[in-house]
Amino acid sequence: MTLLITITILLGIIVLARLMTIVQLSSELTGSSDSQEEQVRHNNSNGFGFIVFMVLGLGLFIYMTIDYSKHLLPVSASEHGVGLDKLLNINWAIIGVVFFITQIALFYFSYKYRDNKKHEAYFYPENYKLELIWTIVPTIVLTTLIITGLKQWNGIFSEKENSMNVQVYGYQFAWITRYSGPDNILGKSNYKLITDDNPLGLDASDPAVKDDIYTTGNEMHIPLGQELKFQFNARDVIHSAYFPHFRAQMNLVPGMNTFFSFKPTITTAEMRKITGNDKFDYVLLCNKICGVAHYTMKMKVVVDTPADFKAWLKSQKKASEVKAAPPVSTLNSTANGSNSI
Repeated sequence: MTLLITITILLGIIVLARLMTIVQLSSELTGSSDSQEEQVRHNNSNGFGFIVFMVLGLGLFIYMTIDYSKHLLPVSASEHGVGLDKLLNINWAIIGVVFFITQIALFYFSYKYRDNKKHEAYFYPENYKLELIWTIVPTIVLTTLIITGLKQWNGIFSEKENSMNVQVYGYQFAWITRYSGPDNILGKSNYKLITDDNPLGLDASDPAVKDDIYTTGNEMHIPLGQELKFQFNARDVIHSAYFPHFRAQMNLVPGMNTFFSFKPTITTAEMRKITGNDKFDYVLLCNKICGVAHYTMKMKVVVDTPADFKAWLKSQKKASEVKAAPPVSTLNSTANGSNSI
């Protein structure tokens, strides 16, 4: 249906262009193309065309905005995401108002001030009051938005108490997650220790590693209502961990530790009821083109109740099960995930 509408519009444009060409040729043949009357008729038809184009264009814009709104993300499933959505909606509202005002003014003035015999152009080089208004008003609005955005940003990246430390590790083309144990400390790691049995390069000689838990499957679980501090690391190229439903994204840079925190507020089961989709799942995506199989770098994210999360965590592989590694002093391992991963 969409293809047919597009083809119809294109054919209509082609027909209109050909008709305009025929009108121009007929004017030249009759010798009236240079007359003032003919020019006025052209101006009138063009001015009317501007109004028609404005009405159709803005009408189509409103229709598509409403029609495609069903494809937008559902409500935010993180605490900070609610504030981000509100700020984004305010930005869109301001942009929308400015868009409609400027577009209506553009086409209306093109119609109203078209050249004809009724009036002549008025020389109006400057208006200091008008210039002050369109300088000061946008400055106030933009400053308010920037300050509000910075406040939201600082709230996201401020240190939270009782956060659970979770490592998200990306490589071409998959994800690994590691959870801190009862000590809430991620043990040391080093890229020189990476093997098939130890994909994170964990240093088994570090006591903090013993209670860490990691998963290599294509599923990640997080508990409802728990503040989570994610540490992001990459093995090969730059990746980008994108949690669309939690309004969170952070780049993974080889040789660096990057961080992001959020608190889940809606379980997977609850979101399925909200969306009316029994097959709904949260996802972790790579939002940076990282190679030929970038599109496959996706992990299912499940938000559990605290009790269900604890039960799931007990069933996962502990880091103490990895093969022993040489002493940390000989490999220069660094703490908390290591920026040498």
